[in-house]
Amino acid sequence: MAPAAPRIFVSHLAGVPVFDPQGDQVGRVRDLVAMLRVGRRPPRLLGMVVEVLSRRRIFLPMTRVTGVESGQVITTGVLNVRRFEQRPTERLVLGELLDRRVRLVESGEEATVLDVSIQQLPARREWEIDKVFVRKGKPGALRRKGETLTVEWSAVTGFSLEEHGQGAESLLATFEQLRPADLANVLHHLSPKRRAEVAAALDDDRLADVLEELPDDDQVEILGKLKEERAADVLEAMDPDDAADLLSELPEEDKERLLALMRPDDAADVRRLLAYEERTAGGLMTTEPIVLRPDATVADALARVRQQDLSPALAAQVYVCRPPDETPTGKYLGTVHFQRLLRDPPFTLVSSIVESDLPPLAPDTSLPAVTSYLAAYNMVAAPVVDESGSLLGAVTVDDVLDHLLPDDWRETEFEEFAHEESSDDKSPSGEPAHG
Repeated sequence: MAPAAPRIFVSHLAGVPVFDPQGDQVGRVRDLVAMLRVGRRPPRLLGMVVEVLSRRRIFLPMTRVTGVESGQVITTGVLNVRRFEQRPTERLVLGELLDRRVRLVESGEEATVLDVSIQQLPARREWEIDKVFVRKGKPGALRRKGETLTVEWSAVTGFSLEEHGQGAESLLATFEQLRPADLANVLHHLSPKRRAEVAAALDDDRLADVLEELPDDDQVEILGKLKEERAADVLEAMDPDDAADLLSELPEEDKERLLALMRPDDAADVRRLLAYEERTAGGLMTTEPIVLRPDATVADALARVRQQDLSPALAAQVYVCRPPDETPTGKYLGTVHFQRLLRDPPFTLVSSIVESDLPPLAPDTSLPAVTSYLAAYNMVAAPVVDESGSLLGAVTVDDVLDHLLPDDWRETEFEEFAHEESSDDKSPSGEPAHG
């Protein structure tokens, strides 16, 4: 008698690499696609949603999966690189089944889905969802967490119904190690309902980081579904320039209402940025660069540069100014680059090594002129100074690139992935290619 095929819980597949037979990585698993069936028959697993190197999401049929091993998926090497589009009869396993509230058939108890397992059918290349890992009890109940257990798919009901108020904890747990840009990509491909639920489950700082990486439409949609007090908290956690960009997309009445709910200091920074044209140095800059007084030492500067929440571009240099040392500062004296800080003794005053030969940018400098400035002087950030000599902020190369690329650059499918594509709409098994 042949041994039973191993059971795999889908949370262990999130983000695992996908390889072709030669051992070359072609992408990563971002979700699985299942089709619910009538009665209590276990759903058939149709395939995987794979994010290839160009960040395009494609459909990988399970018929082209030759192995699901520890930490990796092996394919036949033949992929159709058309973008995945979900069909009405399909369900995303990670995005739509996890955290769903179901009911145990035998006891009638309510439970929350924490995970589901898949298994390959004997002597066939088909896969199905066979078991469900659940926690008994209502979510958020003011008592100890309920008992967890693994049951057959047929032992629960509720998957076929439209879910209201679905949680997001289990889904987020599968993606907790993702960078903000990658988690933003996950959110972008969820349904609006599920996107709102996941956003509600993220803490303010994490949601702020993710919002900064989403297309404008997604940002506005998510912010609009948050309670106004929480929306203001998330805007406070965003970089001021990103918060200003997002608020500029809102109707004037909504924008002013959210600004009024923000902390006065944070709102003041955002209002200053909103006063400038978007495609100018003033509209592009962040108001939170590293500012040091002339009597600060190299050790002080390095301590500031080491702050974990700084972007590499902002950490590349410090700006020396007379008090006050928050923007808008006192007189701007010059810049000290990170490499220079590494060459001088810790007790050296930054005022003795400051570079003041490069003219700073004026706030009304146009985007093309800012781009030329950074390129000409091999800079990753540049100071923005007003007519009185006060430092207003700094323009970083990532913000410049964000405004140089097309508005929909986060959704653009760059054709840099050169894996073999099938010549027609049929897979080798004869089934229609997805999407």
